[in-house]
Amino acid sequence: MLLPRLLSASLGLFLILGSAVRAEDMLEAPNPGGLPANQLSISGNACGPAALLSSYRCGNATWQKAAASLAGGNDREQLGRWIRAHGLRPSETLKGRTRWTSAGINVEDLVTAANEMHKPLYLPVLVHDGLFVQRGERGEDLLRRTWKRLDASLEKGIPPLLSIRRQVLRKGQWQPVQGHFVTVTAIPAKLAKGAHAFPVTYLDSWGGKRCEGWLKVPDQPLLAATAAASPCLLADFPAANVGKKEVRREEKTALVPETVIGRW
Repeated sequence: MLLPRLLSASLGLFLILGSAVRAEDMLEAPNPGGLPANQLSISGNACGPAALLSSYRCGNATWQKAAASLAGGNDREQLGRWIRAHGLRPSETLKGRTRWTSAGINVEDLVTAANEMHKPLYLPVLVHDGLFVQRGERGEDLLRRTWKRLDASLEKGIPPLLSIRRQVLRKGQWQPVQGHFVTVTAIPAKLAKGAHAFPVTYLDSWGGKRCEGWLKVPDQPLLAATAAASPCLLADFPAANVGKKEVRREEKTALVPETVIGRW
């Protein structure tokens, strides 16, 4: 189950702030109606390529050319082409394996593969940033840095990808269970000073769904002994099923945003 107080706080925050965040106050992807790619059309471990394809489709005209460059009339064909051309090459980070395997693809290899694809298309380079507190940062500072990364990439026409991971508190220690990639298509156009949360609209490649959630500064300990010491944010994404099957009854669990991929 979700951390009870985190969940109740989230629901309360949504009720309080939901009406205050109007549609006209949101910064949307250039093509918000782009079709989300469904990883299940080809493989349950294809969330990285699928999230990237969704980003291309929802980007500006320049980035939509990347999606068009993948021959095929459906998700299965386009994802299969991407995996064969870029996912099955040797990993730059994990010796002796390909970038994409039965375990999926990691952030570094996904960024490398994407930029490899971009080069002959004369598309800009994507970069990534870790979403854990840096020296001198507080939770609120990390939240603002995360918002700035998402904001900059949307402004540059390419919806950013979030790498999220389910964590579970097991035998007194937080343990990672399963990771996933989603594509962010809308965030608030402005973030109030001292904000502790903001809403996001994202595409979940598990089923090709449009979903809503919140990125928040934890108000309970998360990957730490106290809430104030939490080194990360909380991804309060109620519709995300990533890793839920691995959670045992009565265990505390939460989704943690680990990395953002985009342009800034």
